[in-house]
Amino acid sequence: MGAVRAGFLLQVRFYRNYPDLLVPLLTAPLYGVIFAMVTSHSGRQDLGAAASLAPFYMSLWWFALFSGGWIIQTDRWEGTLEYVVSAASGFAAVVFGRVAATVLPGIAAFAETWLFARYVLHSDVTVRHWGVFVGGFALTLFATAATALLMAAAFVLARSAVTFSNAASYPFYVLGGILVPVALLPDVLQPLSKVVFLSWSADLLRAGISPDRVARPVLGLGMVALLGAAALTAGTLLLRRMLDQARSTGELALR
Repeated sequence: MGAVRAGFLLQVRFYRNYPDLLVPLLTAPLYGVIFAMVTSHSGRQDLGAAASLAPFYMSLWWFALFSGGWIIQTDRWEGTLEYVVSAASGFAAVVFGRVAATVLPGIAAFAETWLFARYVLHSDVTVRHWGVFVGGFALTLFATAATALLMAAAFVLARSAVTFSNAASYPFYVLGGILVPVALLPDVLQPLSKVVFLSWSADLLRAGISPDRVARPVLGLGMVALLGAAALTAGTLLLRRMLDQARSTGELALR
């Protein structure tokens, strides 16, 4: 836990010294306006509350993908990866602490979009099922950090990491059903969405603010937790493989 905490605090310092990493906090309210206009002009004011969650998910995924996912690769390019690997603390624990810090600006994005939706767009974003909403929100943060760890390891091992990271935003927005519910997607895409934790999370948070009865909340919470745990396990294994490969080839600090 000490290594996780140290990595967490280190990444927080990066945000303090490099505020350009927080750019999505400036764009989230603008996306909120766009989605509110879409739902309003389509005559679906009842979807305003659900649409207000979309900018939060877009910001959270951006932080996981571009901030958390590039942590190891950036350290490699900067020549600081050797110091982290040679430390007495576990490398995976330090990296997980750093990627976990990426959820902090995500929480800020949620507060920002929530307040903007309520007091500027006048959307009804009242939480009606607190257990489902809070549980889904907490598990979403865990799954996001775990997925960021997996991406951080995969981006080092993959030869086309830049291409993948640049292309992995909007497809996941669609498969995650963050604006359009998965049930409204084409039939061919719906099975794919089941392996994306965002789809289960978005359903939970939308259900938490809906006056209707929540359908199968335990299943949704369990799937977010399961997919997050799977990403954490896979990310840890990939980090070990990365270190073993780098030690055998001597390419740890390859730029």
